[in-house]
Amino acid sequence: MTKPPLTLYLAAPRGFCAGVDRAIKIVEMALEKWGAPVYVRHEIVHNKYVVDDLRAKGAVFVEELDECPDDRPVIFSAHGVPKSVPAEAASREMVYVDATCPLVSKVHIEAERHAVNGLQIIMIGHAGHPETVGTMGQLPDGDVLLVETPEDVAHVEVRDPGKLAFVTQTTLSVDDTADIVTALQARFPDITGPHKEDICYATTNRQEAVKAMAEKADAMLVVGAPNSSNSRRLVEVGARAGCSYSQLVQRAADIDWRALDGITTMGITAGASAPEVLINEVIDAFRDRYDVTVEQVETAQENVEFKVPRVLREPA
Repeated sequence: MTKPPLTLYLAAPRGFCAGVDRAIKIVEMALEKWGAPVYVRHEIVHNKYVVDDLRAKGAVFVEELDECPDDRPVIFSAHGVPKSVPAEAASREMVYVDATCPLVSKVHIEAERHAVNGLQIIMIGHAGHPETVGTMGQLPDGDVLLVETPEDVAHVEVRDPGKLAFVTQTTLSVDDTADIVTALQARFPDITGPHKEDICYATTNRQEAVKAMAEKADAMLVVGAPNSSNSRRLVEVGARAGCSYSQLVQRAADIDWRALDGITTMGITAGASAPEVLINEVIDAFRDRYDVTVEQVETAQENVEFKVPRVLREPA
């Protein structure tokens, strides 16, 4: 039986970013150095496949530090943690390694610098997301206020409208964030912004590739986890850019083939915490059903690399 033709647009860049790659490497190197078990506070990155793979190698994932014994190493996830977490680890004399993405750490430093200069911080982010919790936790309660939408800006209560700065979660929609920044600047004309945009290069690049792909694809799939902020933003960006069927899938088994009946063009990308093996799995699933021609849609090239902490490069 002849397979129907399908042009498959493959976004570039896609998948792992430098921060995710570094965080996974940190867990693997910690297991090599100290042996299993090594504890990890929160999912190291938001991807079930990655977490399950590391768990099989001896990583134990917990939500809070009180679930960890004092005598085993603990790693803090790529999303960052409140200051209280390393402080508690130090008080218990635990060996700990911080796998916070350096671009998230940049936002932490920025927020602290503004606070030292007497500014109250407004954070643009998603309530409850580990990165937002970690960034807000760099300063005492009340020093960082959260807004999620332009509407929130109208209701936020500040100490002094003339002494404000804003920071953002690194994995937000570029366009949505621009709308919130516009609202903040309209209400608080003197508000100080970041020297360099907080939304990370990987988030921006993946969203730009999706925009380029969405306008010529009948449908689009984003490989990623439901709790991955940057993956969910890619779905939203794709829909807004003109691709009416834009969906998130964790694995090829999640694809709704009936919804794709009759398509001739398909876009595929992946969030920054999704490994290439899962992207290839999805492509292979399409090859099983279609006569696939793959075209890469490249909007940027990435060559960023972050070093792992020195403690992991030193002999045990």
